[in-house]
Amino acid sequence: MVIRNTPFYVLSGGLAIVFLFPLAWAAIASVMATPGSAQVTGAGLGNYRALFSWQDGLPTYFMNSVIISCLTVLVTLGVSLPGGYAFAKFDFPLRNTIFLATLAILMVPVATMLIPLFVLLKVIGLQDSLIGLSLVLAMFQLPFATFMMRVSIEGVPKELEEAAKVDGCGTFGVLRKIILPAIQPGIVTVALFAFLAAWNDFITPLILISDSTKMPLALAITTMREQSIGVIDYGSLEAGVVVMAVPCLLLFFGLQGQYVRGFMSGALKG
Repeated sequence: MVIRNTPFYVLSGGLAIVFLFPLAWAAIASVMATPGSAQVTGAGLGNYRALFSWQDGLPTYFMNSVIISCLTVLVTLGVSLPGGYAFAKFDFPLRNTIFLATLAILMVPVATMLIPLFVLLKVIGLQDSLIGLSLVLAMFQLPFATFMMRVSIEGVPKELEEAAKVDGCGTFGVLRKIILPAIQPGIVTVALFAFLAAWNDFITPLILISDSTKMPLALAITTMREQSIGVIDYGSLEAGVVVMAVPCLLLFFGLQGQYVRGFMSGALKG
């Protein structure tokens, strides 16, 4: 059995090395001496100290990213969950057409929508705000999230819903007591995707955020890398990459079991 699985282990190990090497390189480079950085001799945490104290400070940018990502997750789940439930369990005119139109939004490049969204946010008073940015990022996640919610809910046996209705549960009672516990892996998958997309997004805050105190971590790190004309602070840049990667890795490894089950249920149903 071990010999039969050897090619799989070799391929998996090789892919793991390929994907982890850049992150390991960034972690090593962030503590090594780099010309033009805060760590010019030996090994140490000079680059991290420079990153921590740059302009409004690393805690400000880090908390901005946390707030934006968490709001994006909440809005994405709050809209996609009832939306997926409606598409999965209710029969209404043009249901499949509307669902396909929702998925078609995935084919529209994000960059082409940013200027109209910038104008819209300015009209409603949410331009240059964390809430407005979170709403835009959640909107980008809704097509995929709605798809995942629909296929996850369709996998719940109808007998459970019928039994709940016999016991007196209404539509929202069935959703809360039967559907939500049954589709937990799908919910975790959607939440994880929304969080990672919002956490790592650069182009959207670049267009929608101009106040330096409201910049997320990704935008702040990109802005701080140029300390003077023609000189890039690679040490602080690598330190920023490590700081950004750590929460993502912790979330992924902590939720990977739910994540895999959620994706498998969606794949099998789809």
